[in-house]
Amino acid sequence: MSAVHLHRGAIARLELDNPGKLNAFTPDMLEQLESHCAALDADPAVLGVLVTAAPARAFCAGADISAWAGLAPAEFARHWVRDGHRVFDRLARLSKPTIAVIGGHAFGGGLELSAACDVRVMATEARLGLPESSVGIVPGWSGTQRLLRLVPEPVVKEMALFGRHLTAERARELGFVAEVAADPLAAAEEIAARLAHTSPRATEIAKYLIHAAAGEDRAAMIEALGGGMIAASADKSEGVAAFAEKRKPEFPGV
Repeated sequence: MSAVHLHRGAIARLELDNPGKLNAFTPDMLEQLESHCAALDADPAVLGVLVTAAPARAFCAGADISAWAGLAPAEFARHWVRDGHRVFDRLARLSKPTIAVIGGHAFGGGLELSAACDVRVMATEARLGLPESSVGIVPGWSGTQRLLRLVPEPVVKEMALFGRHLTAERARELGFVAEVAADPLAAAEEIAARLAHTSPRATEIAKYLIHAAAGEDRAAMIEALGGGMIAASADKSEGVAAFAEKRKPEFPGV
């Protein structure tokens, strides 16, 4: 049965488990991924997250065609595409650093999933692609949007319009992949281990700053940063105390 498993720990793991269909996403898997992201955000013991997949030829082959092939056009647009987009956005905006461990081919939704992570490590023989046009659809989970902030436009067009694949080495040269390794999980774990020696709060704020600059949910990132600053102020403490005591606040301005 297809699933997304959450393995807790200081370096948590989100594992796609649908190897019979090359770890392709089902509606249940999207719901589970969203729920796990909420749980990870609420767990202060988690320093970082690895996004992995059960052993198969593909890290993730995208979306399970049988899950969407029979949907009416309106249902396809309103639910399948928008729900998947919402879930991948949730992963992208996770407060914890994330690393995609691309142990096999990442096509369609699998590539879009990896793009929603902060860092990507890729197996030597793996390939990346956007094959949606070969089945008469277009990328729907940020392949024509978020991916353009990470990969040059002509390269996205190569994949989306002409069906070309990116090799691991070319993906590294483009900066999309941080490392190419025979054992991508070991390489990702080595990167993630460094989080034990960094400030969790500093990494979270750094991620917000970078996302704000890159346009990843800029409005929410800026307001989160502003909210954090004001929440630490004496003015906020005085304002809350005055409200509770039903008096006029005397703001110290610090």
